[in-house]
Amino acid sequence: MMKRCIGAAVVMAAIFAVAEAQAQSAAQIAAMESKFAAADKDGDGKLTPEEAKAGMPRVSANFAKIDKGDKGFVTLEDIKDAMTAMAGK
Repeated sequence: MMKRCIGAAVVMAAIFAVAEAQAQSAAQIAAMESKFAAADKDGDGKLTPEEAKAGMPRVSANFAKIDKGDKGFVTLEDIKDAMTAMAGK
């Protein structure tokens, strides 16, 4: 009986940890989307190197890595893809 209680407690702790991580991740994404919108001065859905430098310094510092295909701009999806790739390493 005691082992079942301990096992259930461990499972519940793991569930809460996953839920907390997902909530934190959602909050990080929302904050990043807000920063992107503020940095995108012309509202075209793309950040130029200049817009990134002024409003998203971490994106600016990694612009070449995020700008797959050397388009000269990055989109919100490009940034999310880069975040996902970095999280996987």
